[in-house]
Amino acid sequence: MRATINTNGSTPISPLLANAQVSGSINIGEPGFFGQINIGTTAPPPVVYATPVVIQPAPGPELAPIYLRVPPEHHKNWGRYCHEYNACGRKVFFVQDDWYRNTYAPQYKREHEHDHHDEHERREYDHHEEHEHHEDH
Repeated sequence: MRATINTNGSTPISPLLANAQVSGSINIGEPGFFGQINIGTTAPPPVVYATPVVIQPAPGPELAPIYLRVPPEHHKNWGRYCHEYNACGRKVFFVQDDWYRNTYAPQYKREHEHDHHDEHERREYDHHEEHEHHEDH
């Protein structure tokens, strides 16, 4: 039997999930990443729409367009989702998902592979130092 908890008549949730604390992150280059893509000085990537989309022009000087990877539902209804990316006042190009998965993500991972390795080594060193410090006392 599956027990569920209703919260204000909303969708039932599992009791195991009701008290769960989830932490983690999705980084650029990973399949589930959505957000701004820094293309640097490379050629502009293939985009969903030929002209940038802007919901409400921001006051002040015009900023350069940004490149975002978003789910199809988001770029189709950009006015509904632009606030989630802090981009309602910006000109936005939506990068094509195939380009992100097959070109950008693999290249980004290759270029930043050493960053993750260095971070892992720092964590291991910090953990080792902390362990030794506690043994001294």
